[in-house]
Amino acid sequence: MPYDVSKLPVDAVCIQKLLPHRYPFLLVDRVTEFEPGVRVRALKNVSVNEAFFNGHFPGAPVMPGVLIVEALAQAGGLLSQLTLMGDDGCTGNEGKLFYLVKIDNVRFSKMVVPGDQLVLDVTLKRKIRNMALYEGVARVDGKDVASAEILCAEGGQ
Repeated sequence: MPYDVSKLPVDAVCIQKLLPHRYPFLLVDRVTEFEPGVRVRALKNVSVNEAFFNGHFPGAPVMPGVLIVEALAQAGGLLSQLTLMGDDGCTGNEGKLFYLVKIDNVRFSKMVVPGDQLVLDVTLKRKIRNMALYEGVARVDGKDVASAEILCAEGGQ
């Protein structure tokens, strides 16, 4: 049975049980919407304290586009993990790792800066054996800032 959506939002503590990523590469703060096997909406609060702003760019901080795509991929991982887990709490599928295999049709349309909140909408397009193809759109204040098709594969540890 998939995750009990009545327990939304999924907080950072639960997210850390579902994803192997940690600071500075955990790029999802909360899951606010979830349809098992279909879609997820997650949030990333972009703080001026992010480590990447030290060098990208001093005096004009901009979130690197590759990290926005990584945030979309992590949201896709959460969609898969939440779909597989039971409604008995945030236990997830320990030991499962998903690796980014391919990204296509990436578009960046607006810079993401400190103070922005990324809204990450990810839909599962297709699942074949141990691979999942996601379609993701990142938005700030309702406007698209990036989009991509992301292929991930499940691998062992």
